[in-house]
Amino acid sequence: MDLTLIQNLSLSYISSFALRCAVDLDISGRIQAYGRPMPLNELARSIPIPPEKDSMLGRLMTLLVHQGVFGQSKDGYQLTPASELLLTDGSNLGAYVRLFTQSQSMKDWSQLSEVFKDTGNCTLFEKMHDGKKAWEILKETPESGNRFNEAMASQSNSIMRGLVARCSNIFDGLNSLVDVGGGTGTAIKIIVEAFPGLKCTLFDLPHVVQNALKSDSFDVIGGDMFEKIPPANAIFLKKVLHDWGDEDCVRILKKCKEAVLESSKNGGKVIVVDIVIDLENSDTKAVETSLLYDISMMSIHGSKERNKQEWHDIILGADYSGYKIYPAQLGVNSVIELYP
Repeated sequence: MDLTLIQNLSLSYISSFALRCAVDLDISGRIQAYGRPMPLNELARSIPIPPEKDSMLGRLMTLLVHQGVFGQSKDGYQLTPASELLLTDGSNLGAYVRLFTQSQSMKDWSQLSEVFKDTGNCTLFEKMHDGKKAWEILKETPESGNRFNEAMASQSNSIMRGLVARCSNIFDGLNSLVDVGGGTGTAIKIIVEAFPGLKCTLFDLPHVVQNALKSDSFDVIGGDMFEKIPPANAIFLKKVLHDWGDEDCVRILKKCKEAVLESSKNGGKVIVVDIVIDLENSDTKAVETSLLYDISMMSIHGSKERNKQEWHDIILGADYSGYKIYPAQLGVNSVIELYP
């Protein structure tokens, strides 16, 4: 068992690139278009690949079926809830897969041990990119920025569909909402579609919102969340705080509190969607995923995913009167309501 564990972990990168291969070959889209269980030979011809490589494709699919990405019956391959997320006319999480399986990423991660040997607070990303922070690269390199925005939009689409379907009560009684760090507008678009009476605003850095979705149903404002956030009854922070250290998070949350109180002296709240690490969670895959995210945040931004105590500390550090955590509502992500 111990040997198998080490072997499995050493080879686990193959799973990432097998998934990337399925995305690049649009296997989910081809199975969907076929309309029924798809035999191997039909899948191979639809790509198309040379007939002598059919068996290679079959072995790739055996791994992905075993991992639950695809299903298989006696008649052929089928979509699962996981592979449906890869469909370009759905969540399009293929963009997310591509972002995290770039060749540069493999080169970066191979140097992780060197960061521990270095003095100072340089992250792995900064070490591998001449000292530049991830946000600088995204701003300076439009191709990288667009790839990142597309990946975040695909993840946001999946998370937000679940949020408005399963946690719609968190929007009850609100009259205005600002999505802080909302990227190009995927989340805010889903919110206004679900709650058309809610006045919504997308807020992010100016160079980000210049590529925002065009819509008459929400406002778009460029700015800096460390300086001032537009006032609203509710401030929405999805997958934002995990990018920042504790001191910066306290600063952001204080600005959010100011924005809520400026809009409404009584009532109002901040809604956070982010990971809450719970090592006692019986879902071991969810625990592992949250810990992988934590190492990713540490290595890219020098930040972290947080457990309940760490969330408690930054929320009270920003002088909120209280909060409530709704655990693991959206995959590995929880919903947290903060009350000024």
